[in-house]
Amino acid sequence: MLRAEFPDAGERSPEELLAAYESMLAATVESVGVERVAEETDLDETTVQRVADGDAADLPLEEAAAILGTDPEYPDADAVQAEAQDILLMGMTTAVMDVESLASGIDDEMEPKEIQQKIEGRYPMTLAEYAVLHSYIEGEQR
Repeated sequence: MLRAEFPDAGERSPEELLAAYESMLAATVESVGVERVAEETDLDETTVQRVADGDAADLPLEEAAAILGTDPEYPDADAVQAEAQDILLMGMTTAVMDVESLASGIDDEMEPKEIQQKIEGRYPMTLAEYAVLHSYIEGEQR
């Protein structure tokens, strides 16, 4: 999700990358505190506790960015989300890849139009979906 945090994203499976995202989010919640994260993000404490327990696969990227944005060591939520989306867009440019080839590369888990809308932030993307896209795109740049 953050450029400096996952330089080896293309060498990891989507499942490994998702586990790394979940670990980073759990560490953030542990550092900041469940109650404070809930207050600052408008997420309910049950959701925040689930993230603290390492269960964030279905968490929307926007909410994951909001959680990271509560930690003073990270940029604010909008910047985290913009960087996450930028990683995918720039990765596609570097790999000379369009959404059709990306959809094909991930075995059509998502439709091309859906991928485009998710990457552009016009449609919610879960952390698990982000991991699939991030892993594949970065892997194609090698």
